Amino acid sequence: MLATTVRIMTFAKKNLNEGETIALDMHPHWWYFAEPAFSVVGAIVLGIWVATLDAGTWKDLLRWVMLPLLVGTCLWLLYRAATWRTTNFVITSQRIIFRQGLIAKRGMEIPLDRLNNVNFNQGVFERMLGAGDLLIESGGEDGQQRFTDIKDPAGVQNLLHSEMEKLRNRKGGGFAAPAAAMSVPEQLERLEGLLERGSITQEEFDSQKAKLLG
Repeated sequence: MLATTVRIMTFAKKNLNEGETIALDMHPHWWYFAEPAFSVVGAIVLGIWVATLDAGTWKDLLRWVMLPLLVGTCLWLLYRAATWRTTNFVITSQRIIFRQGLIAKRGMEIPLDRLNNVNFNQGVFERMLGAGDLLIESGGEDGQQRFTDIKDPAGVQNLLHSEMEKLRNRKGGGFAAPAAAMSVPEQLERLEGLLERGSITQEEFDSQKAKLLG
């Protein structure tokens, strides 16, 4: 079961809006280290094999190849560790926040009231490890966003739905229409899409449609 609050917060609270609280703050799943870690192990195994070879030209040549290979894979692992440390997937009472980058940084924010759909994907092996991908569809310009190496994606999906429901309740109940200047036909089209995906009920759809039509 997903813990809805992380004991040690790594996302700076100064970046939160007034009255905004953190529901989840986490780094990627440890499977994020798999590729560089396996590469280091492979380089070590190859190095041991080279060490067992009889002395000769081939052994000397392979030793010169193995040294940069081992150093390179270790540096890759260290870089991945630093990137993991600076990658945050955060769910607050108002939005989803994603930050990543050691030197060059990138990030995005998705308001909860703009979310249309939240899906997750897990292969058999990922399910055994408790990892997976999260696919978030929003009404923003980016449309769909995929977040990989998420811990317990099913639990994160449930948490997002819970926070979305809380936000709707705080705004007086019912479906929160997108901010910005969306026309009535555009909002109706969006409501129909949510209804088709099962994100809202027929009763919620009828209620919001009536409000939009006055």
